[in-house]
Amino acid sequence: MTMKKLKQLILGVLLAIVLISCQSYKKVPYLQDMTQVSDTEQGGRPIGVKVMPKDLLTITVSCSTPELAAPFNLVNPDSESSVPQQYLVDNQGNINFPVLGEIHVGGLTKLEIENLIIEKLKVYLKEAPLVTVRIANYRISVLGEVAKPGSFVVSNEKINLLEALAMAGDLTIYGMRDNVKLIRTGQDNKQEIITFDLNKTETVMSPYYQLQQNDIVYVTPNKTKAKNSDIGVSTGLWISGVSVLLSITNLLLTILR
Repeated sequence: MTMKKLKQLILGVLLAIVLISCQSYKKVPYLQDMTQVSDTEQGGRPIGVKVMPKDLLTITVSCSTPELAAPFNLVNPDSESSVPQQYLVDNQGNINFPVLGEIHVGGLTKLEIENLIIEKLKVYLKEAPLVTVRIANYRISVLGEVAKPGSFVVSNEKINLLEALAMAGDLTIYGMRDNVKLIRTGQDNKQEIITFDLNKTETVMSPYYQLQQNDIVYVTPNKTKAKNSDIGVSTGLWISGVSVLLSITNLLLTILR
């Protein structure tokens, strides 16, 4: 092999490595076409999480005269402090509220439930009450190729897909940005599986971008992880291969000089 051909071979190998690296990088950044999203489109997303069966609600009623609101506030008997009693939403979407009896809350947002209870309380209270509804067991789970998989309690009851991934420490280098799945159980207990491509800005426009309680986010591993789950071994082999290639190249250059 002549010196000229050897140089051409080395340049070809280096060029191939550079091209592979560039192609891989194109799949890494999120939301690459951000300029395509308009303010009008962003404002079209639905707002408000709907209550579902098995949700635990805390409902507090207050007014300027605390004694009047007391019958509508149950306190947890197992707690030493005045912790509000939680209401379990049954399979039919109902709760049993003190004095008012059975109330259907399934499929309603927190604001809708608050307004519904206020209307019912007008029969018993002469002054306008303040009703506060919270979802006590609002949590989401993130699994797959993320740094810290697990279940996370969301205190403000509002979270989107990217925020959930951030809570889980973001995707690992083996996570497929164009194959992130959302598993959601609806009001009828039927499951939906939605696939997101984080490289595309249209992801933030999806009605599923804002997560709901009990959503599961799964990040699919890429082919490299599927073939070799041990990052230490695969990285070591790659480095060893490059080192051997460089050593052989230096030896041939020395011989052919």
